[in-house]
Amino acid sequence: MSNLAQRAAIASVAAAIFLGLLKGWAAWMTGSVAVLASLADSVLDLFASLVTLGGVRWAAQPADKEHRFGHGKAEALAALFQVVVISVSAFAILVRAIEQFMAGGTTEAPEFGIGVSLVAIFITLALTRYQAMVVSRTGSIAITTDRVHYMSDLLLNGAVIAALLLDAVVGLRGADALFGVAIAFWLFFGAWKASEAALDQLMDREWPDEKRRRLVEIASGHPQLKGLHDLRTRTSGSSDFAQFHIWLNPAMSVAEAHDITDSLERHLEAEFPGTEFLIHVDPEGQSDTDNPLTETDETELLRKDPQ
Repeated sequence: MSNLAQRAAIASVAAAIFLGLLKGWAAWMTGSVAVLASLADSVLDLFASLVTLGGVRWAAQPADKEHRFGHGKAEALAALFQVVVISVSAFAILVRAIEQFMAGGTTEAPEFGIGVSLVAIFITLALTRYQAMVVSRTGSIAITTDRVHYMSDLLLNGAVIAALLLDAVVGLRGADALFGVAIAFWLFFGAWKASEAALDQLMDREWPDEKRRRLVEIASGHPQLKGLHDLRTRTSGSSDFAQFHIWLNPAMSVAEAHDITDSLERHLEAEFPGTEFLIHVDPEGQSDTDNPLTETDETELLRKDPQ
């Protein structure tokens, strides 16, 4: 899984280098602020993709003495760096677009900018499709954020084409600058959305309700489990963690309780691959009354009806 995420990050770096060179030539030929905005975005894409690659490689390192839960949150840190890069790019584009609009600048040789943008759209589509496949198989938050950025590039390149056609072909002066402003605000929105998932991981946000409910339902199928409570979940990189208490018959021996716990853990691992489970055994009916999370949410509590 980690190798797949690393290959996706390398593909992002390669695409960013190629598109940066291509758009640099187009920006020089046309003088378009929309093309310049697209170039700035691609250059920053390169730095963001390099950080993503480093984050994915770091997150793939196994747990060690200092990091017992692994290095998965390196992906979230890489994603946050991308958010900063996107925001800086958007601000620079906004300033340049306003300057050009006030100065009444025009664009030249629009065919170069349009041609380059069409090539960029094709390459970006291929990259995002590959990233979508990698995300579906690994759940990588860094690749997910990188894909959000490149998906916005599809609109960015489409906006460049529209701006050049309106400004240089139709003769609607100021269209190029206005599209530059629109692109900047779109990038700000993308940065805000991308930050949510990274912050959720860094703050150990609970799994989605549907996923938590599925865990409870699967666990309830164990014939000797009397109940489940105090469920806590979180995600770190491509790894999930879940811990909860189970109620068992208090007359059971330690060995019997251990065997049941192992059986339940194996069953859950088959249903939730890549998840580390921590299960605590309580005598039936006993709960930690000083814990404010105990028995406060139906998704966190399962008590079987007595037979």
